[in-house]
Amino acid sequence: MNIKQYMQDVGERARGAARIMARAERSMKDEVLERVATLLEEKMAVILAANSEDMGAGKERGLDAALLDRLELNQERVIAMADGLRQIATLPDPIGEISDLNFQPSGIQVGKMRVPLGVIGIIYESRPNVTADAAALCLKSGNAAILRGGSEAFHSNQAIAKLIQQGLEEAGLPEDAVQVIETADREAVGELITMNKFVDVIIPRGGKGLIERISESARIPVIKHLNGICHVYIDDQADQEKALDIAFNAKTHRYGVCNAMETLLVAENIAERVLTPLAVRYQSEGVELRGCAATQKIISGIIAATDEDWDEEYLAPILSIRIVADIDEAMDHIHNHSSGHTESIVTESYSRARRFIAEVDSSSVMVNTSTRFADGFEYGLGAEIGISTDKIHVRGPVGLEGLTSQKFVVFGDGHIRQ
Repeated sequence: MNIKQYMQDVGERARGAARIMARAERSMKDEVLERVATLLEEKMAVILAANSEDMGAGKERGLDAALLDRLELNQERVIAMADGLRQIATLPDPIGEISDLNFQPSGIQVGKMRVPLGVIGIIYESRPNVTADAAALCLKSGNAAILRGGSEAFHSNQAIAKLIQQGLEEAGLPEDAVQVIETADREAVGELITMNKFVDVIIPRGGKGLIERISESARIPVIKHLNGICHVYIDDQADQEKALDIAFNAKTHRYGVCNAMETLLVAENIAERVLTPLAVRYQSEGVELRGCAATQKIISGIIAATDEDWDEEYLAPILSIRIVADIDEAMDHIHNHSSGHTESIVTESYSRARRFIAEVDSSSVMVNTSTRFADGFEYGLGAEIGISTDKIHVRGPVGLEGLTSQKFVVFGDGHIRQ
């Protein structure tokens, strides 16, 4: 296979399909999602057989247990994929929405209309459910998608892709609106991220290494987040019970997720009252604590935190703790070590809460709640394609609106400029 020629052909077909998708009615897009959801359920045996082939190859390659778990599909997971597509179908269609329409002194009306981005390239690892989720979000937002999954999920992704294309055909929309790359050759990724004639944006989903490589090499805008070093700051005007529950939940609800707290900051005036009971709760869950010198005086026997700990995304039952003088020192620490994902303050002081949300520069800034809420579903966006820590073009959980842009629309009645 000539990879360069193959990818050029994929790009051309995607660009053609994107023009049709941009004008597709909501009813047609929703019909695709409903049809694909039904096909996933009806053809479950085919999907599971393809996944079994991937699982067998993965075990032979020595993939670790966590990766195999992300790769595996079962009846429950396939049903969840179908349910996810039906949920996306119920979401409002953002395309064509006109906002800020106002008359100008000249008599013209000027507004902004929500439009698709065009062709979205998505590069992801392991989880074959991303094939269905990403395709559904791109379709609902009027975009065409080029999907390149990990080689470990090749057969699963191809099986799901065939059902998506069948659903598109049955609903009267172009099959080329969703294309899953039909080769595991890494050269295809290199081509995809440089095809700025055909692709409008790249979204990498996976480990930090993958995202860094894509970001460094792409000639196309990238929507990304590299890691999630999230903080909770417990202020000395915090409600103690709220503080204990929030700090415990933010770390232990799930460990291997980007919105889990990795560093806990505590004001020195409240440190002993908060950290003593918190340490008991963390240790009962098997969380390894690493602390600054002041923390070690309060919690005996814990590991000393190093400079590297403050910049580490553990994705594991490990937590670094630092005692700070006040909100200013807490915000300084966040400024120096945050990845720009999510930060939370626990305080009963309105003025300090206002300062925190104004001065902390992350994609989500919270007051008196767990960082685990940094999620598209929890924000009422429905499904999400990821969480962006960029500042342009979209920031935070990327839902349907994040896969769109706006253009100015102008209405007149024979107006000419004087």
